[in-house]
Amino acid sequence: MTPTDLTELRYDVADGIATVTLHRPERLNAFTLTMADELARVAAAADADDDVRVVVVTGAGRAFCAGADLGGGPGTFGDRRSRARPPGPLSQDIGGFPRDAGGVAALPFAALRKPVIAAVNGPAVGIGATLTLPMDIRIAAESARFGFVFGRVGIVPEAASSWFLPRVVGISQAMEWVATGRVFDAGEALRGRLVSRVVPDADLLPTAYALAREIVANASGVAVAAARQLLWSMLGAPSPWDAHRAESRALVELGDGPDPGEGVAAFLEKRFPSFTARLADGAVAGVPRWPDPPDDVAAGPA
Repeated sequence: MTPTDLTELRYDVADGIATVTLHRPERLNAFTLTMADELARVAAAADADDDVRVVVVTGAGRAFCAGADLGGGPGTFGDRRSRARPPGPLSQDIGGFPRDAGGVAALPFAALRKPVIAAVNGPAVGIGATLTLPMDIRIAAESARFGFVFGRVGIVPEAASSWFLPRVVGISQAMEWVATGRVFDAGEALRGRLVSRVVPDADLLPTAYALAREIVANASGVAVAAARQLLWSMLGAPSPWDAHRAESRALVELGDGPDPGEGVAAFLEKRFPSFTARLADGAVAGVPRWPDPPDDVAAGPA
């Protein structure tokens, strides 16, 4: 499945790596409803495509995403109940209220069974910052800037970030950044553990792709998919026994497939493995799809 008719994103697949590029460079890749819909579509496409092993997300031009497009002026965040909404997930309600477009865009990346690397190439403010939180690895260029600026425009964080941000950086750091709403540099993002490394601007995409290629060359796609869902879902598990139960089943189911034998043989023969197991639509090695949509939202990746 390849998404078509994209206008605010670019989507390319090569050598097992899907690249998603936010593409409104003349507006610093400011976020719109169209972009939200297209992000949900490309995440679903990457999940369904067995030729995709890793996803890299970046921005065109000198920004990652400068936040919501404020072209609507003071009314940008108002009138949410009655404004026109496009078809698809953006037309849905949750809890009796219109779904937040940031959540529509971000949650499909949480549901992806492939590792996601955010290559933050410049300002990542508002939704530009929260969009990256369900992604597994965030690498920042030295020129990157981050800001959870919602309080400064009178709204709350979105894109399910009240769940993700404290789990990524801890509650104290999360509250400092959200309460102040200040914009901070890549060094502070690294110290606060929002990003795992900071590299010179020219090295950003080469670093992200080198990491993606390492995953493609060495790891079983099915094993990584199961592990990704285990690690994220167990952040909310009440006991390590939940992890023990799920891991025990996954070890049995993966062990009955072709990849462990190939992995061991490749290790003993000192060569790269050639894994052949394929993902199906449902559970991976008995690990349920995560996050499971609630009853008041239609089932699906978004």
